[in-house]
Amino acid sequence: MRRRSHLLVWIIFGIPFTLGMAIVGYWYVSNRLEKKVLLPTYGSVPEFRLTSGEGAPVYRNILLGKITIADFIFTQCAGACPLMSSKMSELQQTFLGDPRIRFVSFSVDPENDTPEVLRQYAKQYGAVQGRWLFLTGEHAAIYSLTRDGFHLGLDVEGDSTIIHSQKFVLIDNEAAIRGYYEMEDSDAVKSLVRDARILSRRAEP
Repeated sequence: MRRRSHLLVWIIFGIPFTLGMAIVGYWYVSNRLEKKVLLPTYGSVPEFRLTSGEGAPVYRNILLGKITIADFIFTQCAGACPLMSSKMSELQQTFLGDPRIRFVSFSVDPENDTPEVLRQYAKQYGAVQGRWLFLTGEHAAIYSLTRDGFHLGLDVEGDSTIIHSQKFVLIDNEAAIRGYYEMEDSDAVKSLVRDARILSRRAEP
């Protein structure tokens, strides 16, 4: 009878206590490890004026106060862009519960990617309005921002084929570029998720 009593006490008090200590220990170790993660800075996103899929003007300050995951695509792309947008959609779902993280897709084909075209493209990939923005603008502005601002490759071959970067870019809450991640590298995408969470927690008020 006494053994049953001890077992009951253990079930009521011991197991919750042990689980609680395990959770605290995990949190402590994770927090210590996270503080040791030093994310590099690759410069700051310069000023820009672009147009959203909703037809509204968008400026650099849209990046301030949020952690942003960005990519560069165009809607008529038959190569990597559909896969990039699908993975971006998955990332959006991963961070759905974190309002500090948003997504931005810059069109590198502004002549064809009008706001209306981008709006339909956004629907195709389940973009949540206000969380995942699609931006277009003047050709010169897009190319300058991509090459000089984000330091990514962008060119047009003789047959008008657009050659652009397939990397995701992580931007912190002060519009500083903190990382580049290969879209086709699953380990790189996992690192992107980890680093975005770290920046999000560090940006907590």
